[in-house]
Amino acid sequence: MTLSKGDAAAVGKTPEQVRAIVEELKALYPDSLCSLQYEKDYELLFAVRLAAQCTDERVNQVTPALYARFPTLEALAGADVAEVERYVHSTGFFRAKARDIVLSAQMLLRDYGGRVPGTMEELLKLPGVGRKTANLILGDVYHVPGVVVADTHCIRITGLLGLTDGSKDPGKVEQQLRRVLPPEESNNFCHRMVLHGRAVCIARRPQCQSCTLRPWCDYFMKNGEEETP
Repeated sequence: MTLSKGDAAAVGKTPEQVRAIVEELKALYPDSLCSLQYEKDYELLFAVRLAAQCTDERVNQVTPALYARFPTLEALAGADVAEVERYVHSTGFFRAKARDIVLSAQMLLRDYGGRVPGTMEELLKLPGVGRKTANLILGDVYHVPGVVVADTHCIRITGLLGLTDGSKDPGKVEQQLRRVLPPEESNNFCHRMVLHGRAVCIARRPQCQSCTLRPWCDYFMKNGEEETP
């Protein structure tokens, strides 16, 4: 673990407390898999794009038909955007998402030999790809240590725990978590934050009294049985 006492002190947690949170999450959710279903690397890339402002559950309902109709990267690269729109319509913002998928497929073939690139710089060049998507690809596909996927669950819960300063800015949360999380644990930690946000620390009805992270949760220590914001 590379967390220094200075880094931990910046967010009010000791290295031992950070490790305890990590280990408790591992016990709660031993299978820290991404909830998006995919078989090929590029399918994960496009699934994450579809998941913007949409649930993973909905995306998993949409992608089987999409990939059955366009079973290869070449097929997606040559697809009519309007047809792709019909397949992804229910995920919201379907015009932008369909366009980005087709353009990304073309770019992967043209510039990267049909492979999803393995660096932040290259990934960010793809249409519709931001740091969240790029970090997820780096962590799940390439197993790069230290990546942080700052999704809404991660941002909210790490703020309540006191692992961050409560910022809602994904970039700031990513940098703060990079400083305090063990690099070898950070990617799976973020997946477990999503699972915990769905199962226990639910935004509108948090189950604080049954949450086993209570001993290290700043919010619970300050507010007890009061509801989380």
